[in-house]
Amino acid sequence: MLAEDKKSSSRDQVMATGVELTIRLGVLGLLLYSSFLLVRPFISIAIWSVVLTVALYPVYSSIVDLLGGRRRLAAALLTLLSLLIVIGPATWLVFGLIESVRILSERFDPSALSLPPPLETVRSWPLIGTQIYQFWDLASNNLQAALAKIAPHLKPIGSSLLEIASDAGTGAIKFFIAIVIAGFAYSPAPSLVDGILKFSRRLAKERGEEFVQLAGATIRAVSRGVIGISALQAFLAGLGLMVAGIPGASLITSAVLIFGIIQIGPSIVLVPVIIWSWTVMDTTTALLFTAYMIPVNLLDNVLRPLVMGRGLQTPVLVILVGVIGGTISYGITGLFLGPIILAVIWELLVAWTRDYDSA
Repeated sequence: MLAEDKKSSSRDQVMATGVELTIRLGVLGLLLYSSFLLVRPFISIAIWSVVLTVALYPVYSSIVDLLGGRRRLAAALLTLLSLLIVIGPATWLVFGLIESVRILSERFDPSALSLPPPLETVRSWPLIGTQIYQFWDLASNNLQAALAKIAPHLKPIGSSLLEIASDAGTGAIKFFIAIVIAGFAYSPAPSLVDGILKFSRRLAKERGEEFVQLAGATIRAVSRGVIGISALQAFLAGLGLMVAGIPGASLITSAVLIFGIIQIGPSIVLVPVIIWSWTVMDTTTALLFTAYMIPVNLLDNVLRPLVMGRGLQTPVLVILVGVIGGTISYGITGLFLGPIILAVIWELLVAWTRDYDSA
């Protein structure tokens, strides 16, 4: 009887302990989830702040040396310089885009447009021939009626474009905030790095510090090889477009910068412009414009592998895959998260293979 009472008491104690542990874990999970909801709007700002601090810290150290060790003044000057570098071209692009849209709206007159009647062979196209022929015939007789017919189908596209524009505006504001926050992080950066190193040693005692250094080197390599080269390429392309008098130069320059950063490349924009130049310019001008724009178009293919390979033992191909995959998966912040994650995984695989071979 006494043994049964002990067993029952032991079961009750284990059950009570399990219930208490479940409640603690539930409360902890709820607190962590609530904390995540609170900091989620600031995650991208925090990531950009870290990226800017790591990428620009060598510049900050040089400014500190020039100012005789005045760290706060150096941080303020670098923050102001960063804001001017970002705000200046951004303002030029915004005003250029507004001007381009104004010119297009003035030149685009639907009442003056006319389409030739469709060919009878269009009707014989499989599956969609009849629909295309009917719509084309309507557009050739009454363009406004044809536009009114497809307007409901264009509304989702317009909503998507407005959403993209809104996200771009929000991202720009977050980036400006990140520049200011990075300005406050330059001075205490050594103590912050010490804290990160201590945390990394708790996670991986033998290689934690190495992974932190690898993350910093990857951030600098991506900053130079992706954003730096894309900005240089967009600047040179914009200069050539302005000198040649290409209409919508600001819009084209913006596209060159964006396509360069997301790793599509500027060829999708610049090649049609080069082809178009031969139809509207005289031969000499078109030849000079082409001779200038082709090297600019190929600039990233030559410089990016050279720049991104400096200071990294991780293969450039792994970094490029991380850049492209990270951008597709996580947006612009994935531009840095992707290569950092793949670089760490690559180094882990190399260390595991090396340890297996030595064993």
